[in-house]
Amino acid sequence: MTKQSFLKGALILILAGMITRFLGFINRIVVARLMGEEGVGLYMMALPTLFLAMTITQLGLPVAISKRVAEADAVGDHAKIKRILIVSLTITSITSILCTVLMIIGAPFLAKTLLTDQRTLLPLIAISPIIPITAISAVLRGYFQGKQNMTPQSIAQVIEQIVRITCVALFINLLLPYGIEYAAAGAMISVILGEFISLLYMILQFKRVKRMKVRNNFFTYLRSSMGTLKELLSISIPSTGSKMIGSISTFLEPILVAQSLAIAGFTTSLATRQYGELTGYVLPLLYLPTFITHSLAIALVPSISEAEAKNNTKLIHYRIHQSIRISFASGAISTVVITLFSVQILTYMYGTDNASQILILMAPFYLLLYIQSPLQAALQALDLAKQAMWNSLAGAVVKFTVLFILASNPNFGIMGVAIAMSVGVVFITLLHLLTLQKAINYTIPFKDISKMILLLILTWGLGNIFKHIYQLIQPNIILFLGLLVILCVLYLIFIFSLRFITREELKQIPFLQKFF
Repeated sequence: MTKQSFLKGALILILAGMITRFLGFINRIVVARLMGEEGVGLYMMALPTLFLAMTITQLGLPVAISKRVAEADAVGDHAKIKRILIVSLTITSITSILCTVLMIIGAPFLAKTLLTDQRTLLPLIAISPIIPITAISAVLRGYFQGKQNMTPQSIAQVIEQIVRITCVALFINLLLPYGIEYAAAGAMISVILGEFISLLYMILQFKRVKRMKVRNNFFTYLRSSMGTLKELLSISIPSTGSKMIGSISTFLEPILVAQSLAIAGFTTSLATRQYGELTGYVLPLLYLPTFITHSLAIALVPSISEAEAKNNTKLIHYRIHQSIRISFASGAISTVVITLFSVQILTYMYGTDNASQILILMAPFYLLLYIQSPLQAALQALDLAKQAMWNSLAGAVVKFTVLFILASNPNFGIMGVAIAMSVGVVFITLLHLLTLQKAINYTIPFKDISKMILLLILTWGLGNIFKHIYQLIQPNIILFLGLLVILCVLYLIFIFSLRFITREELKQIPFLQKFF
């Protein structure tokens, strides 16, 4: 199996993420136009429960597997890699079965009492079979990441989205005549099929490259794997803590939003529609650049782990700084475009601009979200996952406190939810930076902070000029897309001029080596 460099592995993940994010947006547009705000609201209110179940099932093992497989592979210990796989598959198999059963049994209570909308029952039940599928996929992803081969999971992501987008319209149209809740359940079925086909691809790739037979002496290896179990849990438990906080936060969020808006006097139908606009329209746009930051975070864990094993503090600082630079550069253009052209983007994508004010409010604060993933990955790679967990918990407490205070006030309503989410993002990111500063004396250089501010000012000024041009000429989608393309090209010139990406880094990308 070919080992990939940090930037090459990250680039493969970024390209796959770009394709899947584009396909994902098409999927969301199809879902939104077929089911409307209320249908999207039902769909989005059921998903947090799934995310919580998946977090419990996986127990933070992908990060732990990645780190431990990388360490074992470095010394050629193939027996340990087999023990890691056996222990991980055993844990996830047990937890996935339990979580699936509990989710099906608890669905009526969740739908009627906590989510306050009985119609979420069918989507909750429909999505439950995906839990064991994603559990096995998580183990295989961790294995390939530890081997620093990002290609299989990247292709699997694309396959999953292609299958999902192929099936979603079919199932929604097939079930919509029975009611909007049936249509939401149909959308969930397309998600399951996509995950299942991508899992089959991952299994085929694993069989092609593996050097051991996992089934041979399975229980013998399992009985002798107590040390391996402890090594995995030393990383996975704190990582699970962070993900659990995030998943519980996501799980509780629609419940708290529904209850708070009810206190403020909003009807159930209106609350569901507004929450659907926020989570189905606004958040996907804000999370658009995160496929880049998430890719960098995945590639960062084995890279920093290797540098730490060699006591190379300078390389650790460089990798973190490199990730922050690229993450900020990927998010700045998105923030400017979304803020300036919120009405046009929402109208062209979803046929309505109802959520434009929410989008404008949240976009500047979510710029800090784009550097949050690399920071958290760095903390996990440095065995500071416990500190990252406490940071996440503090952020969740602050977010929910602000959410309840503001959303239950009729003067704020859903805008109070948006403010609370923004406060949580800013708070957690600053805590991660403070933790790294205390642990390894890492700070973002003032020179680079100045470059970040200058990049935003230049892009904002240019974007404003383009916005005036768009308003002066007869508005249409072709002109809009053309202006965005030109803005992005000029933005790339700004990035290279300010050295956000250096010549030396470009040389590490295979197909660009001959140009540098």
